[in-house]
Amino acid sequence: MLALTTQACAQDSSDSSHAPSAAQSSTATAPQLSGLPDFTQLVHKAAPAVVSITGVRIIKSGASEQQQQQQAMPDLPPNSPFRQFFKHFFGPNNPFDQPFESKERILGSGFIISSNGYIVTNRHVVVGDTELKVRLLDRHEYTAKVIGMDKRTDLALLKIDAKDLPTLPLGNSNQLQVGQWILAIGNPFGFDYTATQGIISALSRNLPDENYVPFIQTDAAVNPGNSGGPLLNLQGQVVGVNSQIYTNSGGFMGLSFAIPINIVKDVIDQIKAHGKVSYGWLGVMVQGMDQSLAQSFGLQQPIGALVAQVEPNSPAAKAGFKSGDIILDFDGKPVKRSGDLPPLVGSTPIGTVVPVEILRDGKHMTLKVKIGKLNEQQLKQASEKAPVENGHGRMGIATETIPHDQLGELGLKHDAVVIKAMNPNGVAAQSGLQIGDIILDFDRHRVSSSTELNRLVREAPAGRPIPILILRDKMPLFTAITLPK
Repeated sequence: MLALTTQACAQDSSDSSHAPSAAQSSTATAPQLSGLPDFTQLVHKAAPAVVSITGVRIIKSGASEQQQQQQAMPDLPPNSPFRQFFKHFFGPNNPFDQPFESKERILGSGFIISSNGYIVTNRHVVVGDTELKVRLLDRHEYTAKVIGMDKRTDLALLKIDAKDLPTLPLGNSNQLQVGQWILAIGNPFGFDYTATQGIISALSRNLPDENYVPFIQTDAAVNPGNSGGPLLNLQGQVVGVNSQIYTNSGGFMGLSFAIPINIVKDVIDQIKAHGKVSYGWLGVMVQGMDQSLAQSFGLQQPIGALVAQVEPNSPAAKAGFKSGDIILDFDGKPVKRSGDLPPLVGSTPIGTVVPVEILRDGKHMTLKVKIGKLNEQQLKQASEKAPVENGHGRMGIATETIPHDQLGELGLKHDAVVIKAMNPNGVAAQSGLQIGDIILDFDRHRVSSSTELNRLVREAPAGRPIPILILRDKMPLFTAITLPK
């Protein structure tokens, strides 16, 4: 599991006897005891501004218990022989003529950033047709409204009708250092106001399909339900939003990831001002450098982002970028690896002219580029063309989201992904999957993009067969795969 799940746990911990007492939040410093920090005062100060988010998500295409085996069937033309086959096979309960909806419980965390009720959380906690409730430490409960969301950063801004609420101060994530103490407060598995501590394990982590967020990696225990909760420094300032974990079991395994608060500030400001978030666009596809590539370009060590392709009529094309250029610095900020570039470009205000240092034919050059605005089509094209370094590693495949203009040819009305490459010794190959298979459904969850499949694969438990619905030669087919740890 990479991203935190949004399922509610079976039991909601409603006993507040062990929760910190309510107090107006302000910046608090954790004292040192025997060389180690004491988090007591920090938790008491911060907890009143942390909220538990619960609710119900309506899934109109979800499966009931009796219909799970039929979930995510492809949409076929009315006269298709396959449609007639399924009608005959399933009878009146066939998946084409029996639309249904299901509900799933929402469980997450958030924190208050303004006394009049603005709350930050993760998008994946609140996305969809939802009915949201926010509960404070003092057990007051409010109906929450989604003001805006951003898919790129997985952030959402909520609003409740209240005033004089406690708030958390926002810090500066650019000042973080590896080894620094941090504290997480959240609602794991419904156990509200759970505090866990740890250190910053790494900075600027680039996760698959998450190009616009340089994550903070920590070893603080974070589990399903912590999503959207604050990551605090010892001064009681929010330095990150807990968002994802890396696990094979569905629970904490020592790797958790938070969105840096400086990115959160920018996203929230844009949502408040415009209701949406805009990103800068350069118009290049880049790849990482290894030792052999570095040597072939005259570098002693792998560094920078290698330009594999320049989009026609893009800001990069107009500025004179060429395939084979190595980007070393963007607007005064070093580009040590390819993953450093997207968040730097994305956070640059549209229309800004920035200097970009490159290496071309062994010579250092500086190009001036006017940053454009990234739109959905450009982002989709970039994600489809981006090379997959590891693919869905546990499965041993690399996939690509099917372009919209090809869905009709395949008899599909919903997005899906196609297997483009495969490890012949991987579990996918051993389970009978083939290059060219279209993955429609993974463990009874519809797969709409490579990003979604990546999340589902990481969330999936090891050691048990997982059903996968594929389309092969326009024929739907189930297979099962058992993932390794």
